[in-house]
Amino acid sequence: MKKTDLITAVAKKAGVSVNEAAKVVNATIEAITDAVQTGESVCITGFGTFERSYRNPHKGRNPQTGEEISIEGKYVPTFKAGASFKDAVK
Repeated sequence: MKKTDLITAVAKKAGVSVNEAAKVVNATIEAITDAVQTGESVCITGFGTFERSYRNPHKGRNPQTGEEISIEGKYVPTFKAGASFKDAVK
């Protein structure tokens, strides 16, 4: 499912226009992104939790040359599925 498919599905389930659903979906994604970007976690009960976690610096290898390289530490987004979501997917 792509973003446009999600917007169409939300519009149909909520009984609103596609334009209204697009605004809501885009605002939701933006709100989650802004919160996680600042280090806040977003918990949607029954669905899951969006968080930011730190990946430590480590050594890696260039697959073409085999040369060892240093990989910087960085923040990455993570998602942990909630119990209801996990059960629905089973």
